[in-house]
Amino acid sequence: MSKTDNIVSFTGAPPTVSDIAAIARRNARIAISQDVEDKIAAARAIVERYLAADRPVYGLTTALGAGVDTRLATDDLIAFQLRVPQARAVGVGSALPREAVRAMMAARIAGMAAGGSGVSLPVFAGLVEALNAGFHPVVPSLGSIGAADLAPLAHMARALLGDGEAEVDGTIVPALDALLKAGLKPLPIAPKDGHVLVVANSLSVGKACLCIEDIERLFDWSLAAVALNFEAFRANVSAFDDRALAARPAFGQRETAARLRELLSGSSLLIEGAARRLQDPLSYRCAPQVWGALLHAIGDARAATEIELASSGDNPVVLADEGLILSHGNFDMTAFVLAWERLGQAIAHCAAGAAYRTMKIMSPGMSELPRFLTPLGQSRTGFATVQKTVSALEAEIRHLAIPVSLTPIPVADGVEDQASMAPSVLTKIEAMIERLRYLVAIELVASAQGVDLRGIVSELGGGTLRAYRKVRELVPPLEEDRAQGPDFQKLSEFIKSADVMETAS
Repeated sequence: MSKTDNIVSFTGAPPTVSDIAAIARRNARIAISQDVEDKIAAARAIVERYLAADRPVYGLTTALGAGVDTRLATDDLIAFQLRVPQARAVGVGSALPREAVRAMMAARIAGMAAGGSGVSLPVFAGLVEALNAGFHPVVPSLGSIGAADLAPLAHMARALLGDGEAEVDGTIVPALDALLKAGLKPLPIAPKDGHVLVVANSLSVGKACLCIEDIERLFDWSLAAVALNFEAFRANVSAFDDRALAARPAFGQRETAARLRELLSGSSLLIEGAARRLQDPLSYRCAPQVWGALLHAIGDARAATEIELASSGDNPVVLADEGLILSHGNFDMTAFVLAWERLGQAIAHCAAGAAYRTMKIMSPGMSELPRFLTPLGQSRTGFATVQKTVSALEAEIRHLAIPVSLTPIPVADGVEDQASMAPSVLTKIEAMIERLRYLVAIELVASAQGVDLRGIVSELGGGTLRAYRKVRELVPPLEEDRAQGPDFQKLSEFIKSADVMETAS
């Protein structure tokens, strides 16, 4: 896999999370190497061999789901593949965002490129061409239980066949018109192709790539918020001492503390006796442990996602080197989903910490700063009502952390009696990241206000000073009461798109 000049080249090595995000969000084009085409052709040759021998193969010479015991007539093979996406286009609800559709299409291409799908080269090439041409099927957001993202991929496939709707150049039109506008033709479906298009977890994997990019960027900014709050609160940095953390090196905590120490490098808070207390509340003192758990959970979610990007989860799988087509359950996403559910719970712990610290810095009894951080006295509201937003965001994140992945009710006449609910898990992770981003923005703004009120801007560490300056570039200090929602929105939108290193100026 290589990436140059906004082109992601599929070269035989698996794509990365960043590759999928670049395709989805930054309109990177996909280039396919000869090695990938050769791998796909080798697998397709096995499909043709089984087909010529009229051997029973799920979804090739048999029907699907509970219909596995139904053999297909020879003259029905292609017609059946055309029916597959139509029968499974059962999604409902609002349409997926453009970037989610692109991520799903890119993830499906990655799965096909792994070589186990048995897709025909013309259909594979057609999917690549459609994505490169900016052809984006309209895909409803609800309807998949994660035993392959059948409904979303069926709506994608249906549009690629000229049915349904699609967006091109920002306009939604009938899919056939969109194909013509993009200079494309409907996919030339051959035996097995309709099934290949729908039989993967591509929506879940594609959205996972976007979530990883978002949470990794947010993690950096959340550490900046922790460090800036430490400065404003005058908290005890012994919580970051590596000697104490090494005494029980729980996952991620030493690396997290090292990054916090780096942000605070040069701060007057590092001088002995600078802290106001021997021990601070746990939301301060346990920051390395809580954020370390989040860092570890992010790593696990990334690893689970990278496995999916490098693999063919198609059932059945074509093993070209063995000359075999085997039925299996590799489409099951339990391990993947458990990694993401754990990440959601780690986000909830961090959300609680951010909320508690933000509340405490507004309390004169805890912070020795003016109540609600107003410099004009209690005839002004200051940050008082912001506490309601903080409370609402934290409560919603905590609710979303409740697992949704426990097995849903059986479907397909009881044949499909387990499923991971992977798309729903990723949807709630998206919502949690959005809410945590607002909490981080609020903590940054409140901490910057605390720094101003304490008059310690010149005493900040290198990293905390950069974070403070970025906050003040976007949000002025609060003096007279004003609407603060726009302030938090502006900073949240910046965090969503900016790397923490961009605070240096």
